[in-house]
Amino acid sequence: MKPIILHKPGKPHSTGSSERIQLSGMYNVRKGKIHLPVNRWTRRQAILCGTCLIVSSVKESQTGKMHVLPLIGGKVEEVKKHQHCLAFSSSGPQSQTYYICFDNFTEYLRWLRQASKVASQRISSVDLSCCSLEHLPANLFYSQDLTHLNLKQNFLRLNPSPSTSRALSELQSLQTFLLDGNFLHSLPDELEHMHQLSYVSLSFNEFSDIPGVLEKLTAMDKLCMSGNCIDTLNLQVLKRMPHIKHVDLRLNSIRTLEGDEIDFLHHVTQLDLRDNKLGELDATVFNNVEVLHCERNQLVTLKVSGYFLKALYASCNELVHLDVYPVPNCLAYMDISRNHLENLPEWVCDSRKLEVLDVGHNQIRELPARLFYNSSLRKLLAGHNMLDRLPDRLERMQVEVLDVQHNQLLELPSNLLLKADSLRFLNASANKLEMLPPATLSEETHSILQELYLTNNNLTDKCVPLLTGHPHLKILHMAYNRLQSFPASKMAKLEELEEIDISGNKLKAIPTTIMNCRRMHTVIAHSNCIEVFPEVMQLSEIKCVDLSCNELSEVTLPENLPPKLQELDLTGNPRLALDHKTLELLKLCVAALSANNFCDNREALYGVFDGDRNVEVPYLLQCTMSDILAEELQKTKNEEEYMINTFIVMQRKLGTAGQKLGGSAVLCHIKHDPMDPGGCFTLTSANVGKCQTVLCRNGKPLPLSRCYVMSCEEELKRIKQHKAIITEDGKVNGVTDSTRILGYTFLHPSVVPRPHVQSITLTPQDEFFILGSKGLWDSLSMDEAVEAVRNVPDALAAAKKLCTLAQSYGCNDSISAVVVQLNVTEDSFCCCELNGVPPPSPGIFPQSVNVVIKDRPTDALGMPSSSSGMASEISSEISTSEMSSEVGSTASDEPPQVAMNESSPAYPGEQRCMLHPVCLSNSFQRQLSSATFSSAFSDNGLDSDDEEPIEGVFTNGSRVEVEVDIHCSRAKEKQLLQVPVEASDEGIVISANEDEPGLPRKAEYSTVGTIGRRRGNGSVAPHERSHNLIEVATDAPLRKTGGYFAAPAQPDPDDQFIIPPELEEEVKEIMKQHQEQQQQQQQQQQRQYPMDHLADYYDTPL
Repeated sequence: MKPIILHKPGKPHSTGSSERIQLSGMYNVRKGKIHLPVNRWTRRQAILCGTCLIVSSVKESQTGKMHVLPLIGGKVEEVKKHQHCLAFSSSGPQSQTYYICFDNFTEYLRWLRQASKVASQRISSVDLSCCSLEHLPANLFYSQDLTHLNLKQNFLRLNPSPSTSRALSELQSLQTFLLDGNFLHSLPDELEHMHQLSYVSLSFNEFSDIPGVLEKLTAMDKLCMSGNCIDTLNLQVLKRMPHIKHVDLRLNSIRTLEGDEIDFLHHVTQLDLRDNKLGELDATVFNNVEVLHCERNQLVTLKVSGYFLKALYASCNELVHLDVYPVPNCLAYMDISRNHLENLPEWVCDSRKLEVLDVGHNQIRELPARLFYNSSLRKLLAGHNMLDRLPDRLERMQVEVLDVQHNQLLELPSNLLLKADSLRFLNASANKLEMLPPATLSEETHSILQELYLTNNNLTDKCVPLLTGHPHLKILHMAYNRLQSFPASKMAKLEELEEIDISGNKLKAIPTTIMNCRRMHTVIAHSNCIEVFPEVMQLSEIKCVDLSCNELSEVTLPENLPPKLQELDLTGNPRLALDHKTLELLKLCVAALSANNFCDNREALYGVFDGDRNVEVPYLLQCTMSDILAEELQKTKNEEEYMINTFIVMQRKLGTAGQKLGGSAVLCHIKHDPMDPGGCFTLTSANVGKCQTVLCRNGKPLPLSRCYVMSCEEELKRIKQHKAIITEDGKVNGVTDSTRILGYTFLHPSVVPRPHVQSITLTPQDEFFILGSKGLWDSLSMDEAVEAVRNVPDALAAAKKLCTLAQSYGCNDSISAVVVQLNVTEDSFCCCELNGVPPPSPGIFPQSVNVVIKDRPTDALGMPSSSSGMASEISSEISTSEMSSEVGSTASDEPPQVAMNESSPAYPGEQRCMLHPVCLSNSFQRQLSSATFSSAFSDNGLDSDDEEPIEGVFTNGSRVEVEVDIHCSRAKEKQLLQVPVEASDEGIVISANEDEPGLPRKAEYSTVGTIGRRRGNGSVAPHERSHNLIEVATDAPLRKTGGYFAAPAQPDPDDQFIIPPELEEEVKEIMKQHQEQQQQQQQQQQRQYPMDHLADYYDTPL
């Protein structure tokens, strides 16, 4: 009988024997050649276990003799003459064949896949990983010529029987033995007889010490024991293993190294102690070490032998002292970033072969001049320190990459660019620079600079001429400086420029000589004062143009757009009116969600999704998660429960896309309990992966999310329990570094979709919150993000600023940023009509309308305050900005600022709130609604509420902006609609209005006045009817089956009433009369309607 072992996928359970069944069933079986009549089909038990096919000899029974057919090196073929039939053949001259007919196609397919995998293996190599093996029985190995055996991720505990021990000792040819991800705490002594065994992998087991039997395996040169339970490293054990050169002890719990009597361990050349709990490390005992890894410990001091040191990795510690002796003359790479170093060690300047030095995120105040004289230094990363100056005189600098961002530099050395003949990359963003050093003192220049990042400084127009000294410049980022002009003659000399970002300045035009830059593919110039559309559409290579948040009034586009154009963003230009053109969809690995009228207009939902390197999962999350959350809200009102259920259901709905792909997600849900009229608004955030949310409260960041990665002790413990393998790049099974993420179902239960959920009550101190993808938070800290946009009044400009900063700071991933601005007052509801009795909970906005509340001049559209002090308002604006770093593109959908001006006094003698302010006779007012969450948003080709692009956005179909003005309605005839008026150059513009059919009405309203009101389609709204109006500049977009966007028609200028300045006083007098009549009617109705009927008459839509 051939040796066998039975096993099956899933969690093992005791069966009373050591056999584990993998696949089994009762099928029609036939032995031998199928055309011979002597062989008949019979119903037999068939089992596929390990590397063998087992067929019972007794009909419909598993008792008696079992026929074993070795499959390694054999064949598994489809038999076309019979339905769902496979032929199993062994290898060699004595080969046999069994035919099995399966009952259905599912069984047939399962057997074909599994058996083909076994048959494709070589006789000398056996892979039994992930087979739920509990024991290692003696009859497992039928070939003594076995050289490679893979038993990863099983349930082995290795309590071998005598027969098993003998079987192991007979495997004299075994060279590779993989035992990762089991429950081993010891090894059998029989391994010492395997003299050819050169590689034994014991990672992620339960060893508390290094097994002594490994001392006998002299062919081994690498000790792989990461992810075990070792808390003390015994150097005496390592001394007894002179054959070991590479020691891998990552992800243990090592706190100390023991071995006082040890002089030196000459044989160890590579030592990996990452992700342990070391407080100090004296590694001088490893005097021949070449590569040392000790990242993510708690090191305060580190001592290393420098005789043969080539690479030192010590980032993410608390180092204040680093000593390497003697001077490491072989050192080529050193990463000591994210520590507490205040000075660069002197010996660093003497390392003659040092090529890469990363000292970022420390507290270094000065870099020695000798460092720049090192002829071998090619890459110097010194960002996020406290440098206030660089060495004054630099000579013979060979650095190719210099990063000094996020310091306190007032200037760069005067000869930095003169002497840096090899400099290709310079990032000096986030400093205090006011001027740039020259690149040449004559017409001739030797500069080879290709990438220059100067974002977030104080640079003026004086530095622009100096850019011409870099004729090979390809990427130029000068966003958020003080530029007012960019001379055309200077732009003409930058012929090799491919990407330019000059956002956040005060530029009024982009020079026409940009046409000289024939290779230009990205032009980003949002948040300026540009009035004229540049001639970038004539560039053949152009891919992305972002001119949002400017002052464009007219755009002339060619009939045929550039063939490579993927995105044209013109949002945030209030004077721009043009037809929409849908461009090719730009595929980003990020997406975002905006549902302002979520769940019957009572709530709001925002989200950001990041697929890392895939676009499928973010798109699916964007399309589906809002619907799932709406369903879960019907089942429970508990924030944690419905958020967790939403993510779990989403995991299931990802289907096949979520098996091998995954994505991070963050959802922010704002709600108010309609059953608790006196309650507050609650913000609930849930996230998995590295998408996160931060709330700005009192100007300080309040994190609402958590990243679950390997550095979380509880997550590491959970992963170890499930025996997942964490590779050297810190990823679970080499796939993802997040332990909680949507998708990647094949990594379950190590990787799960359970989110971190946090709920918080919104207060008047809450200013805004930010949702961001992985790329954003990898480049900006939460403190920096909040500080960067706190004083930006426009949500669109705020989100775009975050993306621009992240890209200038070195982000190479797709970026998504959402900014939601809040204005929360002390009270949550309007009580002006109820004498203190709270009304029902207000809604938000009608479905399929994304809202931008425009800021207006105080003198024309002042907002009176509430005399009763009971006014309440939560208004928000969402802005989403996405950026693909591959082409430097930015995609964003943010509205202008919400203006809440409460400077005007309330009308005397009557209680009022912000929902129902009194219109003063001497001003034209636009009323703002309470509890609004507004957005101008859509991304990645799909919006949560509507799928049609709106004016001002030329892109991939990923922008939606509808400008509306919210007017509050009152009860029945007592509510009179005020006429909104906009100031213009020609006098006063009364915006076109359109009846919104989706809004509820309770009665016919009457309006007294002489000015008719036109709808968006040109018709005039009847005077006899007033309504809870949403003024829409265009028709509300409708969902289309194609998934692309097409803009609705723009309003005709004739659809607006222009009141000349000479008639303005007359109109104001008319409006004053209207208001007096309105007041009289309201006083009469207050006497007419009793208090017990107020609930029927009170209207609270937003």
